[in-house]
Amino acid sequence: MEGIEHRMVSVNGIKMHVAEKGQGPVVLFLHGFPELWYTWRHQIIAMASHGYHAVAPDLRGYSDSEAPASFTSYTCLHVVGDLVALVDYLGADKVFLVGHDWGAQIGWYMCLFRPDRVKAYVSLTVPFRPRNPKIRPIEGMRAFFGDDYYMCRFQKPGEIEAEIARLGSKEVLKRILTDRTPGPPCLPKENPFGIKAIPPIPLPSWFSEEDLNYYARKYDEKGFTGGLNYYRALDLYVS
Repeated sequence: MEGIEHRMVSVNGIKMHVAEKGQGPVVLFLHGFPELWYTWRHQIIAMASHGYHAVAPDLRGYSDSEAPASFTSYTCLHVVGDLVALVDYLGADKVFLVGHDWGAQIGWYMCLFRPDRVKAYVSLTVPFRPRNPKIRPIEGMRAFFGDDYYMCRFQKPGEIEAEIARLGSKEVLKRILTDRTPGPPCLPKENPFGIKAIPPIPLPSWFSEEDLNYYARKYDEKGFTGGLNYYRALDLYVS
């Protein structure tokens, strides 16, 4: 894809897949759920053309990166540790950091834990939210939004994975990426992704069938558990 290079690197005890292009100051892109390095394919090319070394990893648990089995290996400390090791591997003192969705949350933690390694940070969709020392995150979400709130539904290992397997990765990914339902995202047990109950929405102009097929193929190969484990580790995060 227009000269984007791929390699596997050893960081923080795992093997991580990295997509990159260009030379110069490092811009590190962090994807969310259910995304991959591929989310940043256009930005990688654009930043490289402006004299930057654009780098987008598959975060631990995703696609070609290694996926530890236990959700206890997906805390902010683990993932920030991966990123610091990656920055070291790249030979950079500091990086420009860009994060979306879960990647944005991880980016905030990197700024908190290792501000010495970040030149500047761009957070997309997720503002900084300090922890409430009086209530665990999932407990608070369940009290506020109910048991069907998506983060609550993701908690039981294997449960939502079985639903996705029954419906098919491609159909579920399409629903997530094109959903326009207002209000908190909830996944009722009778039809968690609204498939067939809600008329299908055409793919947006910026996301092709080829793009969808790439995501679906990677999730068919790796599964969703790695990405879901970030949600399952939420209550283990430091205050």
